[in-house]
Amino acid sequence: MLESSKESLKLEAMKRIVGLIAKGKNASELFPAVVKNVASKNIELKKLVYVYLVRYAEEQQDLALLSISTFQRALKDPNQLIRASALRVLSSIRVPIIVPIMMLSIKEASTDLSPYVRKTAAHAIQKLYSLDPDQKEHLIEVIEKLLKDKSTLVAGSVVMAFEEVCPDRIDLIHKNYRKLCNLLVDVEEWGQVVIIHMLTRYARTQFVSPWREDAVFDENSEKAFYDSEEERRVEQSKPYIMDPDHRLLLRNTKPLLQSRNTAVVMAVSQLYWHLAPTHELSIITKSLVRLLRSHREVQYIVLQNIATMSIQRKGMFEPFMKSFYVRSTDATHIKTLKLEILTNLANEANISTILREFQTYVKSQDKAFAAATIQAIGRCATNISEVTDTCLNGLVLLLSNRDETVVAESVVVIKKLLQTQPSQHSDIIKHMAKLFDNITVSMARASILWLMGEYCEHVPKIAPDVLRKMAKTFTSEEDIVKLQTVNLAAKLYLTNSKQTKLLTQYILNLGKYDQSYDIRDRTRFIRQLIVPNEKSGALSKYARRILMAPKPAPVLQSAFKDRDRFQLGTLSHSLNSQANGYLELSDWPAVAPDQSVRIVEVVEPQKNGSAVKGESRSESESASESSSSESSSESGSELDSDSDSGTDQKKNTRSKPVQSKPVTTVRRTRESKTKFFLMHIVLSFSNQFVASCRCSLLCLYVFLVCQFDTISWDVRVSLQASSPVFVPETSRELLHRMTGKGLSAQYRFTRQPCIYGNSMVSLQLTLSNSSDQALENIHISEKSSTGQNIHRFNAIERLEPQASVTVSMGVDFNDSTQAIKLLLFIILTQGRNKTKLIVPPFNTFLKNILLPNLVNGNNMHYIFLII
Repeated sequence: MLESSKESLKLEAMKRIVGLIAKGKNASELFPAVVKNVASKNIELKKLVYVYLVRYAEEQQDLALLSISTFQRALKDPNQLIRASALRVLSSIRVPIIVPIMMLSIKEASTDLSPYVRKTAAHAIQKLYSLDPDQKEHLIEVIEKLLKDKSTLVAGSVVMAFEEVCPDRIDLIHKNYRKLCNLLVDVEEWGQVVIIHMLTRYARTQFVSPWREDAVFDENSEKAFYDSEEERRVEQSKPYIMDPDHRLLLRNTKPLLQSRNTAVVMAVSQLYWHLAPTHELSIITKSLVRLLRSHREVQYIVLQNIATMSIQRKGMFEPFMKSFYVRSTDATHIKTLKLEILTNLANEANISTILREFQTYVKSQDKAFAAATIQAIGRCATNISEVTDTCLNGLVLLLSNRDETVVAESVVVIKKLLQTQPSQHSDIIKHMAKLFDNITVSMARASILWLMGEYCEHVPKIAPDVLRKMAKTFTSEEDIVKLQTVNLAAKLYLTNSKQTKLLTQYILNLGKYDQSYDIRDRTRFIRQLIVPNEKSGALSKYARRILMAPKPAPVLQSAFKDRDRFQLGTLSHSLNSQANGYLELSDWPAVAPDQSVRIVEVVEPQKNGSAVKGESRSESESASESSSSESSSESGSELDSDSDSGTDQKKNTRSKPVQSKPVTTVRRTRESKTKFFLMHIVLSFSNQFVASCRCSLLCLYVFLVCQFDTISWDVRVSLQASSPVFVPETSRELLHRMTGKGLSAQYRFTRQPCIYGNSMVSLQLTLSNSSDQALENIHISEKSSTGQNIHRFNAIERLEPQASVTVSMGVDFNDSTQAIKLLLFIILTQGRNKTKLIVPPFNTFLKNILLPNLVNGNNMHYIFLII
């Protein structure tokens, strides 16, 4: 079918081949037949051919090289998908001879108009770097160019290339830091993960630690521009104030905790863990607990990170302790991690609840989980002294359990607990000695033998009898049991040589000819140590001090205690070992580096061809822009006008502080002069017509832009609000007199500046009483509307029959055309209320702007602004 002259048959054949590849079957034998169709004019066929070539170009390099000229031509194809696919195939041919071609193609693609092609170029950078690391400097230039790209499609891919090629070039991030923070919400999910990890490393090098006790967290704090020497000295003693850029990163990543992608939530959580102040860490708790409802693979990673966090911050997860209770459907590794977290969260207040939960876990059919539970009980007994005796008694009861695994693990844990108070628990040691014959697990038998030898003075009658039993079964025991038997014999020889001298010599003779090297070496060492002779020298004098020296009690601690040295959410943290490619987090700097490196200077050309640097935005301005949840936009800078007076005015303006009025910068290169007049557009239409009128406004705007396309402007214009030229007098019915039991209400928008607030719309209500009795206490209820801010009129105490009253109120629609809900409350003989909706016309959002006459001339242009 691939050899057919019909495009439809070739397309069907390629669909089948790609289907085979998707199923994991080998289709490399068809490479010669497929590569012939790379020059096909059918776009759908060409896409499938490129998909195939990306998969097998590395395996069939010789045949792929024959089509390089076709790939190069495809880089100029009008279709962006073809250009991107050609670059992807070209970078998949891993032959050093075509590195210059790949380098040239990447540079061209990085300046492509399509963001999808630029994204593919960023992916190709990593492939080329792995093929030829010598191209690093040239690739860094391309990365630097792509980092300035404002497309959200490119951001994640270029940061991934940055992390792969030059992760230590932090200077490339300075100018793009704020842009990346603002674009983060709109980047695709896997790009968000990469950017967040990179910004975490960046922040640890550029900001000081927020974990100081004297930290002050004021988002609007500003530092004076001019500081004297005395002020600088005082500044050193001032408490820590968070950098606005540091706060910008935390604020812009917080919404991503609601992401549906678990990797994004984990990335934000680790960022807050490593960068946020201690009192702000609680916001990540609910998001992490929410992830526990996901698949077991996700649960495993999340629980590992929670286990590390819970060691240092118990209070974070203590309110959600029930979320870590083990379920019968959980896998063993999930159960073990939940058990670890519960143990970390244990304290004097909740230990009773946790121990009751542990009693159920011990009865589990999962042997490994039951053994882990016993270890957890031992940790709780060690960490909380109030329950040590309770836990020890419970473990002794487990010695009578039918399950050997439970008994063996109990013995091991009891052995560790007895080292803290051995003299008070001699009865437990005797009880364990009685159970010695029934215990078959080697670790448990070795623990009992160690206890017998270590505290043989507390059980002088039982220890020799245990040694006698071990002498009978010495040859059949495990190596660990044999070693403890030799140690027990040596200790009893030193403390009770009359009863155990011959028995010790017998065991030492058995160990002398054992098959294990360790047993034979230990036996020779013990013999020379405890049995004095001419060869032993002075060492035998210190045998008792060596063997019977007091041992420190073991410290039972979490297996995740030392994992905090790795960054959370990384492979190294999961494996507890540094993986290849892991980038360590640096320590917080003692003094914050220069903040001005992140200020972006806007460069705008003048009409004479020269360029000047615009005013750079300060730190406080950048922080205030980011807090409004708007994407970053560069404000226009001031330019000189044609007249001398304009030049003088501009010099004076630059020396003044920035005004709060909106400023529009326009340029003009035409010789014809322009005259500006006031243009007022009145839009009055029904509510059902709002959507279509929005489209009409957009079309009108595009038409005016097209008409003014040939005109450039070079005048600084200050926009000022003016009163409306025409105000419609028609009122709309809010409440009919039949519905209102005699009360009717009419409303209209006055389109005048509202006295109650700059963001509010003025609304006039006319209330009329057409009934035969007076109406009392007419007012707007507090429950009227939850989405809009309403300034209500004062309650009308009494409205006589056939009387009318006009009141005004202010409504802030929050830039929305959604209706507001008014709850009118009327008191007659009984209180009753009526709920009505007011839908704002679109013309209420039009702000009247007066553009003064700036230049004399005959031509007229009209401008309208929608606020």
